[in-house]
Amino acid sequence: MSIPISENLPAKGLGDSLPAKSPPAALLPSSRLLSRHAPAWLQVAPFAAVFLVFFLVPLALTVMVSFWDYNEYQILPAFTVRSYVEIFEGCLDRLPDLCVTLKTYLSTLKFCVAVWLITLVVGFFIAFFLAFHVRSATLQIALFLVCTIPFWTSNVIRTISWIPLLGRNGLVNSALLKLGIVNQPIEWLIYSDLSVILSLVHLYVLFMIVPIFNSMMRIDRALLEASYDAGASGWQTLTNVVVPLSKPGIAIGSIFVITIVMGDFVTVGVMGGQQIASIGKVINTEMTALQFPPAAANSVILLAVVLVIIWALSRLVDVRKEL
Repeated sequence: MSIPISENLPAKGLGDSLPAKSPPAALLPSSRLLSRHAPAWLQVAPFAAVFLVFFLVPLALTVMVSFWDYNEYQILPAFTVRSYVEIFEGCLDRLPDLCVTLKTYLSTLKFCVAVWLITLVVGFFIAFFLAFHVRSATLQIALFLVCTIPFWTSNVIRTISWIPLLGRNGLVNSALLKLGIVNQPIEWLIYSDLSVILSLVHLYVLFMIVPIFNSMMRIDRALLEASYDAGASGWQTLTNVVVPLSKPGIAIGSIFVITIVMGDFVTVGVMGGQQIASIGKVINTEMTALQFPPAAANSVILLAVVLVIIWALSRLVDVRKEL
């Protein structure tokens, strides 16, 4: 494997080392003048207000409702841990067998790990091709836009589009029957773990491509040239130079994919034929039944699991380098 190196490396001129002169205050736009003289808290206030209203307040309400009581008809604003107890009720008694709750979380983690691995491999090599093998910036942009074409439609339409392809009378089964490879339609292509994983990869692979591509575009091509000059092969350059310098993008893409897949319930429901359990599906069912405290409790537990995964990724890679 060889990594092309662009020959048009930017050359530093004499003027590049001189400090840039700031324009006089009279020539600056009013917005920049205001940002210079306004106190820091005033500049941060609009973003802090948005973060408070649309993130912290809903999160606090969810945590609060998870500790409320409920019955068949109403929510009772009285502090209780009933919802959390009911979620894990009987789990210790059934060990070493898993209770329904643990099986559901294990099923969700299974899909999450499988989708993460596939999107990582596919996303890495697509980003690698765009960053190092496509020399023209115009062609890079064009190919990148091609990757975004599926996002021009909704997730539901993209999910349902797999059914005519993988269904019992779909294109894949029809082709296999005509070629004589199989004697009857393959049943496990649709409404199975395979169809769920394929659909999730199709939906979220772009969230892995973008951060990795961004990291690879920041790699100094002189490092690749130095690697080749030192006698390294293409594979050694990839594993010792490209991959380590792409770790921030890999970590950010992993966070995107993991957090979205962990909470996805539409894709699991549609492609699993409503027969595959996931924690997102459990929360959706509880919300439909107006059981808001158990749904809130499951949401808090799911958030805690996702935060632990994000914390582990942030410990392995310094994500701040990419931000």
